[in-house]
Amino acid sequence: MEEKDMKEIVITRVFDAPVDLVFRAWTDPGMAKKWWGPEGFTAPSIKIDLRVGGKYVFAMRGPEGSEWDKVMYSAGVYKEIVPDKKLVVTDYFSDENGNIMDPAEYGQDADFPKETTVTVLFEEAGKGKTKLSIIYPKPATVAQYRAMLKSKMDEGWNSSLNKLESVLTK
Repeated sequence: MEEKDMKEIVITRVFDAPVDLVFRAWTDPGMAKKWWGPEGFTAPSIKIDLRVGGKYVFAMRGPEGSEWDKVMYSAGVYKEIVPDKKLVVTDYFSDENGNIMDPAEYGQDADFPKETTVTVLFEEAGKGKTKLSIIYPKPATVAQYRAMLKSKMDEGWNSSLNKLESVLTK
């Protein structure tokens, strides 16, 4: 793979739910706790300080007895908030207080980016439907791009979004 082959990583899904509900699922701790993490994972703690400069700290725990049977944290800072339209956040692996940690401490490849900026878009997609897009910018290096692909983050996100879909349609 060469640098010209790298591109942003985009995960999209259309939900049969209105934009304001999908946005709330991302910004309300009680709702986020119901769907955060891949299928089989739980979210023991969700903290959201929803303001520009505010921090979020999301915890997830894998299935009992699995290699992921531990609490893992991701955190970041809100850079832009446009209600029912867009969230721009930094994103990184963290400790329970939201302090940045080396991704390798969570079993990621040594080249996995320590911090990235993620854009989450919420778009009308027809009557009562929402198109959600999670956009990771093109990484700085080919090694970072490979590490992100190797982490199977797209599979993890799609599994989490399956859970979100079930929360939104209840």
